[in-house]
Order: sequence, then C-alpha cells, then structure tokens
Amino acid sequence: MPFIELPTGAGIDYVDTDGDKPTMMLLHGFLGTGETQFPNVVEWLMTDYRIIAPTLRGYGKSMPKPRKFPHDFYQIDARDMLALLDALDIEKTHLMGFSDGGETALLMAGYAPHRFLSVGVWGAVGYYGAGMRPHAQRMFPATWMTDEMKARHGIAHADAFVLGWIKSIHAIIDSGGDVSRSLAPHMTMPLLMMLGDKDALNPPEYAQEIVNQAPNARLEMFASGHAVHIDAWDDFRRVVGQFLNNVKK
Repeated sequence: MPFIELPTGAGIDYVDTDGDKPTMMLLHGFLGTGETQFPNVVEWLMTDYRIIAPTLRGYGKSMPKPRKFPHDFYQIDARDMLALLDALDIEKTHLMGFSDGGETALLMAGYAPHRFLSVGVWGAVGYYGAGMRPHAQRMFPATWMTDEMKARHGIAHADAFVLGWIKSIHAIIDSGGDVSRSLAPHMTMPLLMMLGDKDALNPPEYAQEIVNQAPNARLEMFASGHAVHIDAWDDFRRVVGQFLNNVKK
C-alpha cells in the first residue's frame, strides 16, 4: 500500500483503489487499520467510489510509533487526515468513519465543511459524558488484546497502551466532554449519524444534540451493537446506499 509523509509529522499508510470516480475517505476505529477494519464496506463502495482508507498515525504501518493518546488525539488525527487530502490533491470528498474514526470525521466536518460532499459516521457521537468513564475503565487490564493486535500495531506494553487511551478519555470527560458537538452548526454537508441500539458507549441523545444543531443531519438507529457495519450489514448498506444516492441528486 502507498505511504506518505505529512507536514503534520505523521507518516500515513493508506489504501487507494484509484479510478476516475468520486472519492470516499474511510476512517477506522480503535486498534483498526485502513486495510483490516471494514473490508466489506470497501468492497461494496469501490464499485462507485475511489476509496482512500488511511491507517491513522501510530497504528499498523503508520508513524510515528508508538501510538500515543494525548488529550487532543482526535484533533491531531483530524489535522492529519485533512493534510492527507491536501497531499493527495483531493479538494472534495465523501467521508465516513467508524468509532474513533467517526469522532475524527465529525471534527473534520466541523473544521472544513467545504471539503466534504457528505459525511457518515457510526459508533460516534461527538461528546463523552460521565457515563463513558466506567466503560473506558473496563478496557484495563488489556488481557483482551490478542498477540495479533499487538504485532499489527507494534504494541510492546498493552496495559500502558490502553491506560494512555483511558487517561485521555477521562481528560475529555473532565474538561466538559465536548469532542465535536460545539462544531455542529458548521457541519453544513449532508450528515448521517448511525448508532446501534445496543451500543452502550454512545447514547443516542448525544448524537441527537449534533443532529439538532447541524443544518442537514439525521440520526439512524439499528438493531445492533457498536459495529453496525458488521452486526446489521444489510440494513447498514441499505441506509448508507440511500443516503449516498440522495446526495447525488
């Protein structure tokens, strides 16, 4: 896969399906990569779109390593991804993101709304309330992390890696919880927010706050857990397909 050095200090490994088609950027979540987290989504969308699926800094083959989680890591990722669009000379694109990648996508939508033809996110709500704290804490100790995960991301100390993420989530909560909610009025493109009704991490009322403030947004609920694109694939494909078709009109 191609690799590019960005002026932000990140070295990004990414999937690029090429082709003279509208561009779709896909952003993965925690412990994912652009290549591994949603192959079904890439295979489906690449018929009509040139897919750019980056691996966020510090994950997979992207640099620098180790992946770190300062309190503003979402903002850092968003700046990286906007810089990647600049480096690839992509003026406008569709954008989709899952989980942490969805949080990054929402920030990008708020920072540079003119760059996006549409934005779709799932497992992301732009805000971390106090109820997120115990869910984050359950990630430690990192006995759930497989050897394959550690090898893929170059993680030498799994507990330290997870503690870094937990501390950052706690810092976001303690500072008021806003990730991208305050930017919602700037998200002027068609915006589709998607959540599973069993996703304990992301209360729908938080997503609704963004939908209420963004000019052209809606929330779609699915009978699923966090990974809507896996748990409710047929419904996910139907809803996203209709959304993208409407954007074309």
